[in-house]
Amino acid sequence: MSRRNGVVRWLARPGGAPGGPDHAGVSENGPARHTRDMPERTDLAALITGHGRVVEMINSGESGLPVLARLLDVVQPAIGATCTAFVEFAPTGGRVIAATGDAEWAVGRPVPPTDPATVCLLSGPRVRDIRVERIPGPLGVELAERGLRRMVAARTEIGGLTVGSLHAFYPDDDPGTAGQHEVVAYLAACVAHMYGGQSGLPVHGDGSVVAALADGLAVVDREGYVRLWNPAAAQVTGRSVQEALHRPLPFPLPPSGQVLDHRLPEGRWLKITSGELPGQGTLRVVTFRDITDQQLRDQDRDLFVAVTSHELRTPVTVIKGYADTLTDHWDSLTDSDRRRAARVIGQRANDLARLVDRLLTSATEGRPGEPAVPFDLAEALRDAVADLPTDLRRRIVLDLPSGLPRALGGRHTLATVLTELGTNAEKYSPPDSPIEITASANEATVSFRVCDRGIGIRPEHVERAFDRFWQGESGDRRPYPGAGLGLYLVRRIVEQQNGWVSLRPRPGGGTVAEVRLPRG
Repeated sequence: MSRRNGVVRWLARPGGAPGGPDHAGVSENGPARHTRDMPERTDLAALITGHGRVVEMINSGESGLPVLARLLDVVQPAIGATCTAFVEFAPTGGRVIAATGDAEWAVGRPVPPTDPATVCLLSGPRVRDIRVERIPGPLGVELAERGLRRMVAARTEIGGLTVGSLHAFYPDDDPGTAGQHEVVAYLAACVAHMYGGQSGLPVHGDGSVVAALADGLAVVDREGYVRLWNPAAAQVTGRSVQEALHRPLPFPLPPSGQVLDHRLPEGRWLKITSGELPGQGTLRVVTFRDITDQQLRDQDRDLFVAVTSHELRTPVTVIKGYADTLTDHWDSLTDSDRRRAARVIGQRANDLARLVDRLLTSATEGRPGEPAVPFDLAEALRDAVADLPTDLRRRIVLDLPSGLPRALGGRHTLATVLTELGTNAEKYSPPDSPIEITASANEATVSFRVCDRGIGIRPEHVERAFDRFWQGESGDRRPYPGAGLGLYLVRRIVEQQNGWVSLRPRPGGGTVAEVRLPRG
């Protein structure tokens, strides 16, 4: 199928059958027979008419399940089937998402990845004519109980990866005609094109179809040697079918029914499940997928929770302690003690407010920032310094030249930037040492620098320091408090305004943090 100027066209593959000459007429009972009576043959006129209506639906803007359901309605009478169904495969297994006739009962039915029927559908030729009695597991029994004896199935594939399968069912167990196989294969390819366009499909899962629906699948024998290796398995592991077959499974095999997260030598993570194949002796089916991104997200989340809970607990505990002291011992405290308690509560409340602001700003990552407008950088710096906590403000040495050009950016966010840089300098330098703020300009930018005389920064850390949650030391042993969010937020705020921020060691000891903004 192709789309040109908003019009969808369905294109058969050159050289004969849409499924290719290697699939036409495939049958478990040998070559397909062409001696069926006229009513059992494919009604091409009905197929073309019905297919035209499906194309009209797509051209009018409809997509997803309604189009898929109409396509199944077209297939059933055209090829003389009793009913039809479509199974969508997702990382958690398959699920029937559309069906017609006597198969409508199956809509919503899960098809687990370890179900023997799933292995049957995902292995062998792309188009198969299968006697229901030969389908292992409960699915074959369910179909037989409803009077269905034969199934023509065609996998829906994108780049060799299975995203679903199309099924036509019959009440007899005689092999079907080549025309039935060709039509089912062709329409399965049409559905694949719908998935490739992601027009309402997949129904389950999100993101790229290939990434979301490409579970690796293998069948191993009692010795752990691979007997089946699907294309997705090759993509997930980087091992081709030739490299994997008849060799040991390249990762641990979890006990049947259990799940294992395993890290490959190159650093990627796989989630692996396995199960027995009933009636297949000692064969076991194994499914696996790449969960590296999920592992990284989970690690990031765990670190966020651990660091945030630690940083919140400290000021809350101090505030509560001093508040309880004032409440319980007000009359016995001197005025000096009361003022000191109030001052500590205020300082810790400011610390808590800054931490909450960091967390909220981090949570809005990717959203538009404050509009960039020309502003007086020198005036904005003086105002921002005036709003700093008292202990920090006392250490600031402000040295701004006259006639500093206007900068282009967000004046209100500058206070956050300066607070974070100043707090960072305060944290890593001796209590009585000065923190110098200077500014300058060139033909393209206006810049300011926050310089301290503390422990300094190692050259190999000048970029890593801007990573979220990163600090020079991690864990409970680190000597400096903080959530590791300040510099991360500074870089994000500045870069939203088309500026940039950098760190470098200060000659003589300490660190220089420099922010550059476009001239306004």
